[in-house]
Amino acid sequence: MAQKITLSIPDMLHEKLKEWKNSFNFSKMFQEAVTDAIQKKEEFQKRFSEEFDMSDIIKRLQQEKRIWEKQFYKSGKNEGIKWARSAHYQDLLYVINFEDTYKLTNDPKFKTYFEEVHTKNELGKYANDTAVDHELMFMDGWFYGVNEFWAQIKEEI
Repeated sequence: MAQKITLSIPDMLHEKLKEWKNSFNFSKMFQEAVTDAIQKKEEFQKRFSEEFDMSDIIKRLQQEKRIWEKQFYKSGKNEGIKWARSAHYQDLLYVINFEDTYKLTNDPKFKTYFEEVHTKNELGKYANDTAVDHELMFMDGWFYGVNEFWAQIKEEI
């Protein structure tokens, strides 16, 4: 049985919720976020109450890495859809038909855009001298978002 609770949120967030209420299932989003946070806390407490061998630690870290990368993929997908919605037709075609997806970030036509996206999404926060998994996952998500958008609209154009 579902239980109702009351939450307090800032006025600005409340305005945004009203604006987007038909686009999201806020109850489900809240449930997933709280479930995830509780699960992390419980797993953290469990780690201190049990002894793990090295293979268990490696499995746990691999799982956490997949979740971490998935978050970057999801952020990239959302950013890609956002870009595609406001992109010019010619730019959409350019991106859809671009040969090497990762080189698009250095393409003169999009370099400034991707530098801003990189900063906004803190993709450099965990980076060193070479590209790392989270940046690649973000870009994979970005291209998926653009292609998903294109697949939905191309027959209508």
